[in-house]
Amino acid sequence: MTKKNIIYDRLSRKIASEERGKAQREAERMRQEFTANVSHELKTPLQSISGYAELLKSGMVKEEDVQQFSERIYSEAQRMITLVNDILELSHLDEGMEDMVREDVDLYRVAASAVESLEEEAEAADVSLQLTGENSVINGYGQMLSLIVYNLCENGIKYNNPHGSVKVDINDFEDRTVLTVNDNGIGIPLDQQERVFERFYRVDKSHSKEVGGTGLGLSIVKHAAAIHNGEIHLVSVPKYGTTITITFPKGMKA
Repeated sequence: MTKKNIIYDRLSRKIASEERGKAQREAERMRQEFTANVSHELKTPLQSISGYAELLKSGMVKEEDVQQFSERIYSEAQRMITLVNDILELSHLDEGMEDMVREDVDLYRVAASAVESLEEEAEAADVSLQLTGENSVINGYGQMLSLIVYNLCENGIKYNNPHGSVKVDINDFEDRTVLTVNDNGIGIPLDQQERVFERFYRVDKSHSKEVGGTGLGLSIVKHAAAIHNGEIHLVSVPKYGTTITITFPKGMKA
């Protein structure tokens, strides 16, 4: 090996080492940030539950208010359950889905099941929920594809207005499957659209708390789509609604 090659080899190793170190530091920063966010998100409902329970235990709540306090405790507990489930789903995605097997999945049938499971929630919010399109088979993880449709639809319902609508459409092409979820809800400001897929990021924190949002739904969508090599495109106009399109290439097998 010539002197020039030795210098080049050493330089290459040094650059590679620095890149690995940089990646490790970034991963550690993200883990610390995620842990801090989880702690904060769990602490809030726990404090509420503890406070309401303490008042009930001490007999400081009037008999006619017991039902109201019980409902608040139940609501906060459900919020925690939803948050923990979302955290578990993200952890599952981060681990690479090694315990699951890819298979051919009809995205239209998956979407139909997700839409059906949200009909009661949509009705309670006075939002119409509609599925159109055609059967389209891609190779992937059925559970994760279901979560994508479910979370997009649930967001469309939660961040909507009375008499609003959420429309899901599946289009089949020779080389790709296109999922589109459109709503005519509150929309997302332009300066925040790039951040909505970040973990725990909320456009409207007060509204998220009111409707029970965890700030993890779109992050789950992003990760699940990436596992399927899906490309996400978002278009949103405040007060007019949001359209999220995910294009899944066909023929992608593990």
